[in-house]
Amino acid sequence: MRIFKEEQRFNQLWLIILMMVSLLVPIAIIIGTYIKDPSSFSVMELVLLISIIVLASAFIFLFKLTSRIDENGIHYKFFPFHFKFKTIKWNEINNIYVRKYDALSEYGGWGFKGGPLWKKSKGRAINVAGDIGIQLELKNGKKLLIGTQKKDEAESVLATYKTKINDNV
Repeated sequence: MRIFKEEQRFNQLWLIILMMVSLLVPIAIIIGTYIKDPSSFSVMELVLLISIIVLASAFIFLFKLTSRIDENGIHYKFFPFHFKFKTIKWNEINNIYVRKYDALSEYGGWGFKGGPLWKKSKGRAINVAGDIGIQLELKNGKKLLIGTQKKDEAESVLATYKTKINDNV
């Protein structure tokens, strides 16, 4: 029995820099306003306001995509949208393969993407980085792409379970 496991987070350097820069502007404006007129709000309000901005911006770093491939099928969880694993059993899959994709043009970016508002024919995507994903084409006609940073390992494990798809047709 072969098992593929992967955990991914939004921890790209460009994203961290972008978040830091986007934090500095509103915080600088708030502190500048307070310095010009300390009566505009109390120190407690200042601290609370800055804390809310920092926490709201840091929320994205809590997101975590966990995926697993085993003898039962494909399991995925995208916290905080999913608290438990979603499972797609082998007998629900028509085709599965690893492919390169363009997150922006095909799905509108990274995260939990796709659906009726964006190129419905592409299906949904759950990804946090990169341009490699495990493409699932389900028997019910739906499509799901799960991003991966472990292309070779995913292809190897999928090859092991390819017969489970054909056996259940």
